[in-house]
Amino acid sequence: MREAALGPVVVRRPRRFDLSAGVWLGAAAVLLFLVVVPLVWILIASVHADADNRLTLANYVEAFSRAIYLTPIRNSLVLASFVALIAVPCGTLLAWAVGRTDMPGRPLVSALIFAAFVTPPFLGATAWIFLAAPNSGWLNRAWVALTGAAHGPLNIYSLAGAIFVIAMYSYPYTFAFVSSGLELVPSDLERSAAMLGAGWPRVAWRITLPLVRPAIIAGALLSFLEAIAEFGTPAFLLIPARQQVVTTQLYLFFQFPNRPNLAAAYAIPLLAVTVALFAVQQRLLRRGRFTTVAGKGGVRVPVRLGRWRWPLFGFCLVPPLFSLALPYGALVATSLSRAWGRGPVPGNLTLQWYRWALVDNLAARQAIGHSVLYAAAAATIATVLAVFTAYVAARRLVPGARLLAFAAMAPFVVPGIVLAIGFFAAYARPPLVLYGTAWMLIVAFATRFLPIAFSGVDAALRGVDLELENAARTLGASRLVTLARITLPMLRRSILAGWLVAFIPSLRELSSAVFLFTPATAVITTLIFDLSDAGNFEPVSALGVIMMGLTFALVAVAYRFFGGTALVQRRGG
Repeated sequence: MREAALGPVVVRRPRRFDLSAGVWLGAAAVLLFLVVVPLVWILIASVHADADNRLTLANYVEAFSRAIYLTPIRNSLVLASFVALIAVPCGTLLAWAVGRTDMPGRPLVSALIFAAFVTPPFLGATAWIFLAAPNSGWLNRAWVALTGAAHGPLNIYSLAGAIFVIAMYSYPYTFAFVSSGLELVPSDLERSAAMLGAGWPRVAWRITLPLVRPAIIAGALLSFLEAIAEFGTPAFLLIPARQQVVTTQLYLFFQFPNRPNLAAAYAIPLLAVTVALFAVQQRLLRRGRFTTVAGKGGVRVPVRLGRWRWPLFGFCLVPPLFSLALPYGALVATSLSRAWGRGPVPGNLTLQWYRWALVDNLAARQAIGHSVLYAAAAATIATVLAVFTAYVAARRLVPGARLLAFAAMAPFVVPGIVLAIGFFAAYARPPLVLYGTAWMLIVAFATRFLPIAFSGVDAALRGVDLELENAARTLGASRLVTLARITLPMLRRSILAGWLVAFIPSLRELSSAVFLFTPATAVITTLIFDLSDAGNFEPVSALGVIMMGLTFALVAVAYRFFGGTALVQRRGG
């Protein structure tokens, strides 16, 4: 009775210190370190003299008044424009054939297109040197042998050669955008036109393609962006031809005499162009989605091609022939040859270059190990940062949370070569000197591919119901505990997939690595670049085959999570 009279006893638990706010601020600080500081340092460096570090605009005057520096800008615009003109019709036709017709072999064509997407263009450029070098290229030698001509018709060391190679690895972007657009368009209008007597070419030209015009334009803009920011292919094909584009000219600024501040000024317009075109592309994708009255749930009936089914299939194999079959055949054949000029003939076959890369040569073994280690570390940093940033932005946990999301996506519009200049300007000097260490490459790779990881995690977070999180918070769980025990288990699949699709491009990244590596931190791509520059194409081919073997093994895993088209879209924005 006495206990009842006292009434209920309220026990107050001591309130734990919640570390959540500190974690969110820490993630914001890391994002600032990775993204904002390098970009700010590009601007700072661009207005300082290389000689005495005084404030000046002389870098801009010199960069954009001398013909030697204006010519690469013109070449870049020509190259990017023609790449888009080739890649867009190619990707659009393939998307229509795969997604809209009864053409045989559609899964095979899709897989080949995805394989072209994950192949770095600089490796394709290397292979095309074996095929189309003016005097020693195998195709030219075959032409001379068959026709008796003095020389072959192909010269891969030219602006046209660079346009061709980059276009053969850019059409998957248009394919992805147009394929996604076609999935939203039902077949009602097409069937009606066919019933009124219109043939399938007229139906495709007058009805189907206009409905996905925004996706086609978005693919064109992305192909243009990728081409204008590409470094590897112009470096392999145009530097020997003494024809420069913006990216190779930026590279030459870092040769003797080293002029990093002039390079920073020269990079600003490239950065401005990529930002502007990316903004236009995103606006098109947001506002330009055409559809018909039937909506997304409408029926999509494949176009019956009749006797044109197999001819169209054969035509759809032409781009993979140029981007995969011939280049990979040339790489494998060269890697198995003692001397690549003789080709894989009896007496010239050997496995010594694989032994050289995997066993005998310490530098090659270290480069392969560095590539895997740095890519894994960069993918882990990018994924962890993406999870925290996406969670803070989606749940609006700190003021200006959406600015964090913008910062996480900002590196997508920064060409790798420009980002490398920013890292060099920011972290090759006190107070934080990273240059010469593995961390310089790791953080550069993590920053470069942070948008890939962030976009996947952010999309997955939008599908997570808040009720479970709210229930955990009501029961006293902190934000960190809620994230660890409730949200992350539901995002496990997307996080792992995000890690994989950040790891894959980090493994084959060249444009930023070539500026930031030292002999002690060389990776497989920089070793390929140096060996190619010295003309050692046999070990280059072996290293390329090893790198792509690792890449395709990981792609096989990543493909199960998203599929080929979705992975291209994730990279393409």
